[in-house]
Amino acid sequence: MVRIRVLVVDDHRIFAESLAAALAAEPDVDVSAAGSGPAALRSLERAAAEGRRYDVLLVDADLGAGLGGGQAAVLPGIRPAVPVQEVGEDGLVDGISLVAGVRSAQPHVRIVVLAEKDDPRRAALALQAGASGWVAKDCSLSRLLTVIRGVLREETHLPPALLTGVLRELTAARKHRTESERLVESLTPREREVLRCMVAGLGRKAVAERLFLSPHTVRTHMQNVLGKLGVHSTLAAVALARRAGVGPVDLGPAGQIRPEEPNSA
Repeated sequence: MVRIRVLVVDDHRIFAESLAAALAAEPDVDVSAAGSGPAALRSLERAAAEGRRYDVLLVDADLGAGLGGGQAAVLPGIRPAVPVQEVGEDGLVDGISLVAGVRSAQPHVRIVVLAEKDDPRRAALALQAGASGWVAKDCSLSRLLTVIRGVLREETHLPPALLTGVLRELTAARKHRTESERLVESLTPREREVLRCMVAGLGRKAVAERLFLSPHTVRTHMQNVLGKLGVHSTLAAVALARRAGVGPVDLGPAGQIRPEEPNSA
């Protein structure tokens, strides 16, 4: 019998353990639980190293929401692969951003988001981040098993009541991406290079050292980038760049920045 390896990721311990126990009763399911994003990443890495990779992650949409006065869990070394939300400089992310990080690191894993309530916007963000399903936490075990088995067949599962709202959100997101792409295309090659450094989190001095430019010249380029993009802060420029599919610069030794790949994201 081919067994499905499932990892439940939820910081509500009683819920996670109860769900894991229910799934474990199925003859073709092996299940484990993780109580945070970092714990989930450690479990994924350990399983991959031991040659027993997980097939499906069940991730709480509100993972970490109750930590630190409402802040999300910190995921060391993981940056969202797509702009699922504006992430602060402190690197705090939520369950949906964990989806993006896992899909980037282990694209074979299928991810289903477990939610307290239906939310078309967040469901659309989850799909953009790489999730294959959005399921209510109070759904039946048989429904959840149907979704788990379905996503392994490359199916996408959403509650019927969410379909219209999710399609509307995805259409709006595509419109914003198209506009962002147009603005980024107005940048010169050097300005685009500076923007990619900004996406990588480099400050003015670091950009100057990497590109062998003076800080004054970099400051001018950054001002031009903000002006052409129509934004007033570096964070806003980075958010717009990510919507347009502009990824962070691939940093090598100082002064050596690898050229951007076609269609880099």
